[in-house]
Amino acid sequence: QGRFTLLRDTRTDGSFLVHHFLSFYLRAGCKVCFVALLQSFSHYNIVAQKLGVSLTAAKERGQLVFLEGLKSCLELVFGEEEEQPGQPSPLQFLCTCDLRALFDFVRVSLTPTDGDSWKGPVLLVDDLSVLLSLGATPVAVLDFIHYCRVSVCSQLKGNVVVLVHSHEDSEDEENELVVTSLCHHSDLILWAEGLATGFCKDVHGQIRIIKRLSLQQAGEQDLIQIYQYKIQDRNITFFARGLSAAVL
Repeated sequence: QGRFTLLRDTRTDGSFLVHHFLSFYLRAGCKVCFVALLQSFSHYNIVAQKLGVSLTAAKERGQLVFLEGLKSCLELVFGEEEEQPGQPSPLQFLCTCDLRALFDFVRVSLTPTDGDSWKGPVLLVDDLSVLLSLGATPVAVLDFIHYCRVSVCSQLKGNVVVLVHSHEDSEDEENELVVTSLCHHSDLILWAEGLATGFCKDVHGQIRIIKRLSLQQAGEQDLIQIYQYKIQDRNITFFARGLSAAVL
């Protein structure tokens, strides 16, 4: 509880980590607010069903609050969204460059109400880089994450999981600024990277697990573990570097 986990991918697609955390927290009985800016609800639901979780059922019982960013953006831009009285669109920053409405959406969604029996609140964002593409400034994005950490992690004793894309040779300085800043504030970093040697059908990439021990106690060295992985239809196989079944 109270942890901020950063999912980072470079030269590969790290969305499999998002699907893992989504199904993991729903099975654990947590209240989840999922800010999905990259894919549609049907996409996440299809993958979740393969992992044994129904997002539709989770929404109906109030366990999952799902913000479908793609649909909401189009409706807001073309003026088709029906706003409830006193509740502005969570993506109102498209018009005002202010992420406060999105934070209020997260806070209201995860604040426990009478009769709630969920184990703990969880904020899941896929992916944060999209906010920059939609016009939000790096400072606004970092402020949004800071307030979410204070509200969800510190006050509600929940967890925050965020996915960001990064490229070592990228010219997108704003995105790299956000990624670097988040790395310094994360309790745990799961960094999925593509293979430096290129594509391989038996090894899809490597994951760097960084446990920020230095964040908990001054002078401690961060614990770094590196594994390679292969994504299968319903699960993922992890193994030490150079020890895939194809090699052995």
